Amino acid sequence: MAARKTTKKPNVSKEELLQYYRDMLLIRRFEEKAGQLYGMGLIGGFCHLYIGQEAVVVGLEAAAEEGDKRITSYRDHGHMLACGMDPKGVMAELTGREGGYSKGKGGSMHMFSKEKHFYGGHGIVAAQVPLGAGLAFADKYKENGRVTFTYFGDGAANQGQVYETYNMAELWDLPVVFVIENNQYAMGTSVQRSTKSPSLWERGAAYGIEGEEVDGMDVLAVKAAGEKAVAYCRAGKGPYILEIKTYRYRGHSMSDPAKYRTREEVQKMREERDAIEHVREMLLTGKHATEDDLKEIDKEIKGIVNDAAEFSKESPEPSLDELYTDIYADVVPQEA
Repeated sequence: MAARKTTKKPNVSKEELLQYYRDMLLIRRFEEKAGQLYGMGLIGGFCHLYIGQEAVVVGLEAAAEEGDKRITSYRDHGHMLACGMDPKGVMAELTGREGGYSKGKGGSMHMFSKEKHFYGGHGIVAAQVPLGAGLAFADKYKENGRVTFTYFGDGAANQGQVYETYNMAELWDLPVVFVIENNQYAMGTSVQRSTKSPSLWERGAAYGIEGEEVDGMDVLAVKAAGEKAVAYCRAGKGPYILEIKTYRYRGHSMSDPAKYRTREEVQKMREERDAIEHVREMLLTGKHATEDDLKEIDKEIKGIVNDAAEFSKESPEPSLDELYTDIYADVVPQEA
């Protein structure tokens, strides 16, 4: 199957473009601060940063509607912020505090928000893919017109459960957008070395699933592809695959020195393809904002992130009683 890409970009207003800039910058500054807190020993366990991939989730959230669901893997902080979760609650969960979204019991990789329709944060590679199809199955059953965004990476794309899920999703025409965030290195092996068929979205053809490749360093291209995908799903045509070519600037996790690629390669991406700088240039050249305007936005965002960091330090440790909450569903016993 020939590679297919969305080339049409949506017309966006000045306000929308500024919002995308703010949303991506919030994720970037939040993740930078999380990296600092990890280095200070305030965040334990694993911590996977989203720096470089911001346009993916911001573009797709721009295409989502109220009530749509999202589920992802352990590189999840950006997804939480993009769907409107409070930075204070996200950062407090990273530091394992009571004020976190999972009351300090989940940490970086396991956060949820029923109110924002965010269903994790999953630590097992590709485990969220069948769960995402399950969320979509519920929506189809309820006939509520909702769509589920199921995110996974290029490494997870080689897992068998992904293809079992593809089969069921197409068989049942589930309203799910499978989003392959192809940052090209999985846990530390380039996709060229790990994957025989590097065009990952085309694998859906074996199940009759439509899809396309998208430039994940261009938020407007992601938004356009997202709008096409959700329209397809809402029309009852079944699932859709978006392989979004992106790039993470940091290692797989904070403990990864990323020696499998050169510093020059990363620097070249930062200088030539950075998604935030791309929107920044659009704002400036289109005279939608001045340098001072953008500096003020950056100052505001840094304030939000610093407040979140302070909250995460000041929030108390969870009590021992919390060990036994949120474990079992409240089920009323049936009478014999």
